[in-house]
Amino acid sequence: MGKMRRRRLRDLSIVQNTPNSEEGNSEQQTVVGSSNVPETLDEPEEFQTESGETRRVRGRTLLRDLYDLDPIKRVKVSRNTHGQPVGSEAQLLAGYLGILARNANMLLINYESWHHMPDSNKNQALTNIKERFALEVSDDYIKKALGKKWRDNKSTLKKHYFKKDISLEEKLRNVPPGMLRYQWEDAVRFWNSKKGEDRERVGTSSRQKQKFTHTAGSRSFASVAEAEEVKSGQRVGRLQLFEIMHRKKDGSPMTSEVGEIMEKLREKKAEYEAIASIDSSVNLENIDNRIITEVLGPEKYGRVRFQGSGRAGYW
Repeated sequence: MGKMRRRRLRDLSIVQNTPNSEEGNSEQQTVVGSSNVPETLDEPEEFQTESGETRRVRGRTLLRDLYDLDPIKRVKVSRNTHGQPVGSEAQLLAGYLGILARNANMLLINYESWHHMPDSNKNQALTNIKERFALEVSDDYIKKALGKKWRDNKSTLKKHYFKKDISLEEKLRNVPPGMLRYQWEDAVRFWNSKKGEDRERVGTSSRQKQKFTHTAGSRSFASVAEAEEVKSGQRVGRLQLFEIMHRKKDGSPMTSEVGEIMEKLREKKAEYEAIASIDSSVNLENIDNRIITEVLGPEKYGRVRFQGSGRAGYW
């Protein structure tokens, strides 16, 4: 097997920051300074080549290059028509958000929820991001994406360090490496409370109701759709994206339940196409939305099925 390709910033879109940008003096970049934040991006990433081939790359070189980027330059992150970040630049941004989310000095873990996090902390993180990225996506989008990364980080810490079969005193002493003790103790006391336990039960129940597991790995729905559109030269609808995201490499559905859903979606679409052939008033342009609702029920507020949560916020 050949040596794994290591993507560098020169492979991405780099732009020069304008003097009148919102960030102010770009030569004084904020330092990500928590001891529990790694110097590099450890998790492997997937990205789509121009030919449509999927490759796995290491984020390590990218992150080092990102920190060494000329202060007047930014990695440009483009968006699709739904306002979602796309391309290899979006992958780098997602990894960087994950690192900021683990910065306990900037985004403290001892708040009950992301909504309780002070705006000053969120804005500090946003400023840090804009010192390295030129964003076409909205600030609200980035903050919601950062909130998801922050929740994921808390969940990981809880899973590995909050042991239910030990005493409260032992839980309080089991501080994760690099974590600030007072934050950990606050978080532990909340998780150990009735309110914390009730919230965990609600979260567990919600996860058990999730019907689908997709095959995109770290790639967002938006990035998968964009890559497919580049490859085929045609727009990718929500039904087609569902098929792409929920099939194994051999082309079979992820589960038998997913296969049944695919069949129902195809049957419903065939019905509408048959109606449209004799009734010119039927518009097939946006029929995917109606089909999805009829087969799976109304969508939850703030979520758009088979498109990630792009229109609502993060990817």
